[in-house]
Amino acid sequence: MSKSNSSVRLPRAKGIDMATCYTPKECARKARHIVLPPHNRTIVEQFIAILGMKDKFALYEVPIPNKIVMFGPPGTGKTLTAYHIAQRLALPLVVVRLDAIIHSHLGETGSNVGKIFEHAQASPCVLFLDEFDALARTRDSSDEVKEMARVVNTLLQCLDAFDGDSVLMAATNLESELDRAVWRRFDTKLAYRMPDDSSRAEYIGLLLGGFAQQAGVERAAAELLRGCSYADMEQILMKAKRKAIIEDRPLNEAHMREAYAEYRPVPERQD
Repeated sequence: MSKSNSSVRLPRAKGIDMATCYTPKECARKARHIVLPPHNRTIVEQFIAILGMKDKFALYEVPIPNKIVMFGPPGTGKTLTAYHIAQRLALPLVVVRLDAIIHSHLGETGSNVGKIFEHAQASPCVLFLDEFDALARTRDSSDEVKEMARVVNTLLQCLDAFDGDSVLMAATNLESELDRAVWRRFDTKLAYRMPDDSSRAEYIGLLLGGFAQQAGVERAAAELLRGCSYADMEQILMKAKRKAIIEDRPLNEAHMREAYAEYRPVPERQD
C-alpha cells in the first residue's frame, strides 16, 4: 500500500502497510478448519441470517447488527471467525494492522482511524481490527490520558456513523481494558475459551482427516494436546505431519510426541 500524510489507500491485494486484504476465496481456504462452540455458532448463524433479511428488518424499522467484538485467550479462533464470516458474506476481508495506524503523534492516529473507516464505508467489506485494546483502551488510563481520550472519541464517532453494507469485527485478548463506551457500541459479542474435549477432538479430526495414520493416533493426540489452543494444536500437528512425510510412514504417536516436545506449547491455566 502506498501511504502519505494526505490519504490512505487500501488496495485489494496483499503486502500493504496498513492493512491486508483477502478475497472471499482466500478467506474460505483459511477458515476451512474452523471449530466454533455451539453458542458462538448460533450467534454467527443468526448474524449472517439477519444480514440476508435487510428489507424485512427495514419494514419493521428494526436496525440490523453490523459490529462484532470477539474476546478471549490467544489462539482460540477469533481471527478464523473473521475469515469465516467474510467468506459467508462473500465480502473481502480487510485486516488492519493497529501497530501501523497508531502513530507517535496521537492526532495522526485519530486521522488514520477515520481514514480506515471511510474506506469501509465506501467499499463493502469485513473490516477486522485485531488487538483492538491497543486502540480502544479505557480513557481512565493515566498515560497520555487526554491525547488517548481524543483517539477513543474519534473511534466512538466512527462506530456511531458506521453503516452501509460493511461489517466491523474487532478482537481482543484483554476485554477488561476496553473503554466501556466502545464496548457498548458493539451489538454482537462473542466470547472464546480454550477448546474443551469435544472441540479439541473435532479440530484434530479436521486437521488429520485423510492423512495416513496409525490406529489410535487421533485419540492419543487429543490426550496429548489437552490444554492447548487451536493455534498451538495446528502448529504441533503440522510439525508431526512433516515428520511422517520425511520418514515416508503413516503418522504415529511418536511423531506427535516429538512435535509436541519441539514446539513446547505453553497451555493456558485451567482453573
